[in-house]
Formats: sequence, C-alpha cells, structure tokens
Amino acid sequence: MDYQFLKVSEAPQGVVRLTINSPSTLNALNTTLLCELEAFVDAIDVDHTRVLVITGEGKAFVAGADISEMAHLSDAEGLAFGQRGSRVFKKIEDLPFPVIAAVNGFALGGGCELAMACDIRIASMKARFGQPEVKLGIIPGFNGTYRLPKLVGQGVAKELIYTARMIDAEEALRIGLVNRVVAPEELAGAVDATVALILQNAPIAVSFAKACINENYDLDIDESIALENQYFSKCFATADQKEGMDAFLNKRPAQFKHE
Repeated sequence: MDYQFLKVSEAPQGVVRLTINSPSTLNALNTTLLCELEAFVDAIDVDHTRVLVITGEGKAFVAGADISEMAHLSDAEGLAFGQRGSRVFKKIEDLPFPVIAAVNGFALGGGCELAMACDIRIASMKARFGQPEVKLGIIPGFNGTYRLPKLVGQGVAKELIYTARMIDAEEALRIGLVNRVVAPEELAGAVDATVALILQNAPIAVSFAKACINENYDLDIDESIALENQYFSKCFATADQKEGMDAFLNKRPAQFKHE
C-alpha cells in the first residue's frame, strides 16, 4: 500500500519499521496521517511480525497533533478527532507483539501519547517530551491523561500536564517515561540491539506476556478513554480553545479569559 505520510520497511525475522514521514510539519498528526496509521495497523501481518519499530523522519518523532486542523473544530468534531486518535493508539497498544518507539526528537502532545502507546521507548539525547495541550485551551486527547499517570505516577503526570512543561530525555528517563537514552548516532543501534534480544525469545511467550501485562494493567481503560474523549470534545466549545490555537497560529501570546 502506498502512503502519503508513512514509510514502511521490513527486515528479516519479522521486524517491521514504520517512519512517520512529514518532516515539513514535524510529523504532526492530522486526520489523513491518523487514517494512514490506522490502515497500516489494520493491515499488518500479525502472524509473521515479531517486532514493530516506530520513529519519525527529520528532527521530530511527532511534534503533536495538527493545530491548523484542530483550531476551528466544533466540540462534536473535536470528539470525533479525539476518538480517532484514541482508537488508533489503542490498536497499536493491542498489537500482539512488542512495539518500540525510537524517539529521535520532539515527542509532544500526540507524539508523546503515541510513544506511550508503544511497549518500549528508547530516546535520543535530543528527544524532548511534553503534553502542552493546556497552552492551547484543550487537554491531552489521545489518552495522555490515562497513560502518562500509569507510567510516571499521578503527581508527576499532573505537574507535566498542568504546567505544559517540556522535558529533556534525561528527565524523561529519571521519571520513567522512557526506558533508555542514548546518543543520537547510537539510537538505531540501541533499538536494533533491543530487537535482537526480543528475537532471541519465544514469539508466543512474548506475545502472551504482552497480552497478560496489558489486560491486567487497568480494567477500566475503556471508561477512562470515553471520559477523556468527552472532556476533550468539550474543550472545543470554549473560547479559550479558540484563543489558544489562534494565538499559536499567529505567533502571539494567548489571552485566556476562562471562558
């Protein structure tokens, strides 16, 4: 299948590499890209894939969702957008084999949420993470309010989301957001080494281990996702969302009125 925003390559032993390929937008997640990502996940050969590696082209992993697309969404449209991203990321999380995020640069907003939907996150020292949505008058909409607290703890997650603070790779490692940090030139090798270790092990056992971990992780995930979707959509009915995104697009400070 031909994709506009994705590059797919397959290596021996069932290793698939997926590159988000829209460097001019820092790989921002728009509807087309999300549709392509969902089509890729739906079509992947689960019987012969052992490991999926996801990375980004250029200087970003994924710098977030496409604000130019979101800026004028209604609350109903915001709900649909949030549900699409949530659904795609849940499909990635539920793939029956390990998924590794090779985080080469900015992983902000939806990019951080995409990385968190993966099983393992290996980051370049140049990687930067954050959930900056409240600066735009919204909240994380692709399950950031669910997955971030599970990875780093509720207190740290609240601080990162409330402040919209961007953190470097070393801090991400310290708080448990990533598994490992390496020099930029060592990222591909570190990912390959992890893949090689996984490939040494029994595929069904690895698959069952992943399924067991995921299913026991939190039995209320669907309710949590639905609640996040509802609050995400409500943000698009506020004046602050319109102001935050207009300010971003016009490169000016936002003037929020709590409306």
